[in-house]
Amino acid sequence: MSPGANISAGQLFDLIMPAAFVLSALLSTWVLASARKRFPLHYAFGLALGTLFLPLIVVPLYLAIMLWRKAAGPPVSWRYALPMLYATITLSTIGVFYYLDSRSADAHLARATQAKLVEDTQKAIREYRLALAIEDDPHTHKLLAIELANDGQVSEAIAEFRRAQEGREPDDLIHYRLALLFERLNQSEQARSEFQNFVLTKTCAQIDQRCEDARQRLGNGSQR
Repeated sequence: MSPGANISAGQLFDLIMPAAFVLSALLSTWVLASARKRFPLHYAFGLALGTLFLPLIVVPLYLAIMLWRKAAGPPVSWRYALPMLYATITLSTIGVFYYLDSRSADAHLARATQAKLVEDTQKAIREYRLALAIEDDPHTHKLLAIELANDGQVSEAIAEFRRAQEGREPDDLIHYRLALLFERLNQSEQARSEFQNFVLTKTCAQIDQRCEDARQRLGNGSQR
């Protein structure tokens, strides 16, 4: 099965939420139109807004109210226009919110994370680049570098790791990752320098298999 054929829980949630808000808006419009026959306008608006944000609570309560308080007849003024205006404003607000949110840096980062879960490296790279175009962040540069390295774009990955370091990304493992990338380019001196930098870090002072690997590589290099 291809990566595009998979769907994560996060993606499913992102698909369901806009539909849920639209359904809430439509239910809210119906409650407004119906409640105007039973209550003053400000109460009707209160029930409508409650339905918009808490439909699973307010709708059952309103249905119970309908059994208890019969309609006094259709409202005379703005019978159809007011609910239609309310629906237009509500749906437009929801649409604008999701349009802007889908183009935020956080939204791109979330889609990149989802792409990584289904091993869609190209999409992850694209989303990280879009996030960086909005907000220059050293941690995002590091995440992009990791995906570039996984995709075999070694020189680009090194450049992104360097940008992460310039932004003071606090991850000692960048030295180790850079060393491995320099080895892939057969640049032994740069690789050795990065292994040495990694061995001197606090991360390497802890028990870490990569630290031992770096020491072994440095030892092998000194014997040549």
